[in-house]
Amino acid sequence: MQLQLKTWQFVEDYLKTRTGIIIPIGSTEQHGPTGLIGTDALTAEMVGRGVGEKVGALVAPTISVGMAQHHLDFAGSITLKPTTLIAVVRDNVLSLAKHGFTRFFFVNGHGGNIATVTAAFSEIYAERSMERMSNQPSIKCALRNWWDSPGIKRLSSELYPTGEGSHATASEVALTWYKYPETMDRRVLEPRIAPNGSFADSEDYRRAFPDGRIGSDPSQATPEHGKRFYDQAVEDVARDYEAWVAK
Repeated sequence: MQLQLKTWQFVEDYLKTRTGIIIPIGSTEQHGPTGLIGTDALTAEMVGRGVGEKVGALVAPTISVGMAQHHLDFAGSITLKPTTLIAVVRDNVLSLAKHGFTRFFFVNGHGGNIATVTAAFSEIYAERSMERMSNQPSIKCALRNWWDSPGIKRLSSELYPTGEGSHATASEVALTWYKYPETMDRRVLEPRIAPNGSFADSEDYRRAFPDGRIGSDPSQATPEHGKRFYDQAVEDVARDYEAWVAK
């Protein structure tokens, strides 16, 4: 259930029985020659909304720009500084907490967000602890990467025994092609499997990975694969959400 498609009265009624909300978070960055700019936000939103429908939870608007400074040498990429993203996460959570939400389940589509978002949780908890307002309900936050379940890892290994990689991966490209088949790009990639390695800033990234891919061969992706990844991710993340929100 999308929060932005509901009335305030619906939200007040929802809060009478449930206080959990799903918040998709991703990034707007390049994903190689065939992957969509914004893949990480699109996949997080797809999975987050699927989970919301499955479990009957409200889903907040997607935080679509994340911490992606290392992609800035590729046209179209946008980033927030870590301090800015911490403030964005904090303000989203505290705005919703004011209305009575107490459980904030972030469905993440971008590995570069992990350190910053978990730091934001620490900032939120510290602020609540130092306010000393005993009448406020306890709030809890969780971050769940949609690709990080055993089910998704098994499926990735089955479909892509080589060339899944760690950026512009075959699985995430497949997932976007399932939702947006009109964007499919079947160009030949050279090399077929991109190199692996580490990086620091955006210039270092572009030197090491000239076409933006890391260890991946997204030419293996198909919309049919994407449907399987979507179904598996929604099932796995929904199960985790229900177990977590019940604690």
